[in-house]
Amino acid sequence: MKRGALEGLSVVELGSMVAAPYCAKLLADLGANVIKIEAPGAGDPARHRGPFANDQPNPERSALFLYLNTSKRSITLDATSETGGRILHQLVAEADVLIEDCPPGQLESLGLSYAELSRPNPGLVMTSVTPFGQTGPNRDRRAHPLNLYHVGGYASSFYTPDKAEVRPPAAGGGYLGEYDAGLTAAVGTLGAVMGRRGTGRGRHVDISKQEAMMGLERVEIARLANDPDPTSWRPSVGGLLEAKDGYFLVTPLENHQWQSFMRAMGDPEWSRAEWCQSEVGRMEHAEEIRPHVVAWAAQLTRDEIYHRCQTEGTPAGPVRNVAEVRAWDQANARGFFVELDHPEAGKHAYPSAPYRLSRTPWVGRAAPRLGEHNEAVYGEQLGYSPQELAQLAAQEVI
Repeated sequence: MKRGALEGLSVVELGSMVAAPYCAKLLADLGANVIKIEAPGAGDPARHRGPFANDQPNPERSALFLYLNTSKRSITLDATSETGGRILHQLVAEADVLIEDCPPGQLESLGLSYAELSRPNPGLVMTSVTPFGQTGPNRDRRAHPLNLYHVGGYASSFYTPDKAEVRPPAAGGGYLGEYDAGLTAAVGTLGAVMGRRGTGRGRHVDISKQEAMMGLERVEIARLANDPDPTSWRPSVGGLLEAKDGYFLVTPLENHQWQSFMRAMGDPEWSRAEWCQSEVGRMEHAEEIRPHVVAWAAQLTRDEIYHRCQTEGTPAGPVRNVAEVRAWDQANARGFFVELDHPEAGKHAYPSAPYRLSRTPWVGRAAPRLGEHNEAVYGEQLGYSPQELAQLAAQEVI
């Protein structure tokens, strides 16, 4: 078994779908021992979301679940029952970290608040991931990923390519904001774990998904701080362009970037106009500039545009679909995609991690089957007998 950088760190995850499980996944892939708690019978709702491996709907074949839960162990437990609550207390008493995404106040109502859980384990780090955080007027509001995407600043107003008009907000796909919240939660969790070294005492880490998205939406939030009227924002030059074989993105915002872009375009005559020499002038004449740029891009392939822009130092790059990214020689040369074998879903390539540690590699084990580690965790770790486990299963506690 590979030795990860976080080997020895014990984590209990009481989370579902994306944000909290992604936080725990990042720790598990670094070697932490993550025990994932799932509801008896149904498991994490992510198990029932497609796409499914080989297009066969099955809770053990969900691509979403398989990706979000690599390197973890799975147990089933109804933590809302009296017996399940006691068992959760036992698990957390031996853990370094608890990651949970229950609505604010729910664990407290079950006698599982941070104060209660940390009493026998003062070093416990508890990370709570909720839509709006543990405090504030919206703390008790529920929200789906789409709601949070729009209240987090991601779905800002956009300009149409050829007109200085605001178009409706765009819907985000692929649980983008949820992943940002999970990443933020992982950073906060590790910060609390590091802080514990000096005092021996843990912390309650309060994660607001909305704030996580606001914190990572740097461009639009910064723009709004300086000019709250979106109708006054002028479109920038460049952006998304259509080449012969797909789309391409170029962002020549600063003067030196614009000059390099014009060199890539062959120093066209129109670019020598006085109004084209400053960023303000180019923004004011964006509608006049864009047809020239669109016509130029339409004559070239993405690779041709990329190499011309790269040669001149212009911020630019091709827009690749999933199949193209999977076949990309750069990603494959670095071993970014790793094949993992799951007993139900089979062998598939998984994205690994965007970092390389010299002595502690990415751990990368296939996601667990529902309740796969009940016997190991309850029996070997907590000392329950086979008869006790059978009784707990009959009572639907596990």
